[in-house]
Amino acid sequence: MCPGANHKKTYQHEVFPASRAGHPDTRFRCFIYRPDRLAMRYVQPGNRVLDFGCGPGFFTREFAKRVGENGQVLSVDLQEEMLNILREKLGPEGLLPRIRIHRCEPDSINLSANLNGTFDAAFAIFVVHEVPDPVQLFREIALLLKPGGTLFSPIPRSLSPGKSFGNTLR
Repeated sequence: MCPGANHKKTYQHEVFPASRAGHPDTRFRCFIYRPDRLAMRYVQPGNRVLDFGCGPGFFTREFAKRVGENGQVLSVDLQEEMLNILREKLGPEGLLPRIRIHRCEPDSINLSANLNGTFDAAFAIFVVHEVPDPVQLFREIALLLKPGGTLFSPIPRSLSPGKSFGNTLR
């Protein structure tokens, strides 16, 4: 279920490679997607936040700033290379104490049941098209969220063309 798993027919795209991890960190992309505004809208100080498919931490940085010292961000990705880049980038900024890093399995977020119902918000940004079983992903996220928790998962048409876009929305 994690980005890059391609063992099921529902899988649509190649995993975004760690070799291109610098691509998302551009001023233009920050201007277009405004991770700071996203964090301000959906994350409160002290929140517990799940960042599924975090990659090199483009959104993680702002989530970690927003949760403050009393909150926590769980950054999840399939690729250890992406998680290493995240550590290298956010370590010098002093944000790592607010971030827990987790490498998921190809077909599961693979978190302990002890974490069920503990997250205030979950984000799966530009990643669902890389997941072989989106229904399973959303089931796992639903279990992890507190009652009334928020899931934010934008699905750009350009990354999920044709019928796959409609199927993902369903």
